[in-house]
Amino acid sequence: MMALEEGTTDVRVAGVRLRVRVMGDGPPLLLLMGLGGNLDMWQPLSAALKGRRLIMFDMPGSGGSSGPRLPPTMAHNAWLVNRVLRRLGLDEVDVLGYSWGGMLAQQVALQHPARVRKLVLASTHAGLGSIPGRPSVMRIMATPRRYYSRSYLRAVAPKIYGGKARTATDVATQADQRLTRPPSRLGYMTQLIAAGTFSSLAWLPLVVVPTLVLCGDDDPLVPTVNAHILAHRLPNAQLSIVANAGHLLLMDSVDEVVPIIEQFLAGGTRQ
Repeated sequence: MMALEEGTTDVRVAGVRLRVRVMGDGPPLLLLMGLGGNLDMWQPLSAALKGRRLIMFDMPGSGGSSGPRLPPTMAHNAWLVNRVLRRLGLDEVDVLGYSWGGMLAQQVALQHPARVRKLVLASTHAGLGSIPGRPSVMRIMATPRRYYSRSYLRAVAPKIYGGKARTATDVATQADQRLTRPPSRLGYMTQLIAAGTFSSLAWLPLVVVPTLVLCGDDDPLVPTVNAHILAHRLPNAQLSIVANAGHLLLMDSVDEVVPIIEQFLAGGTRQ
């Protein structure tokens, strides 16, 4: 176990070197990023969330972490998350999972329920059996090219992210955080495999932790109906749909989503 000090450092867990960042002060909130993303992409949200001890790390093969060594399943990724929390000396945390990280957050809540006080699932779905975006959108997500080419990101962002990303200006402000630390192709592929073999539909009723299901009403990648499915299957969930927001609502709609998240996390945990 290591001291939970503020800053960015490398931590070795299960034979993998992980880039970990801790910032702020207050109840701990673990942030789990989307497909291929890195912890620097949390900047808009982390700057706006106050009164929280934020914990974030790059998954193996993404950002500043070394390549993956575990089998490419959500169960193994959840095991890794548990090991990270143990290494940091955290017994219980709130967990916010975004997109791919939202699937991982569901798995963590099932697999390690004692670790999770409250759960926030943003712009995500239940995996296999959910309602996918259009095939043209899903084909773009099959490659990490948007993490390597600024012009490509600018071209595809309106189509795959919707919401405020439909304007090039909003996408340009996030491009540096994406392109500076792109995922390795192996890291991206293992995350794709984990997502493609994941389904929580059968066991979501077993996840009794209080959950906020958060989404935008203009998300081409994860259609809004998936949020309704999650909220319906989870026994202790509340649903919040943000108007005129897209898949990147945690990055480009922080003024709208932060009050929703803060109010949920500050509320009681009684079921």
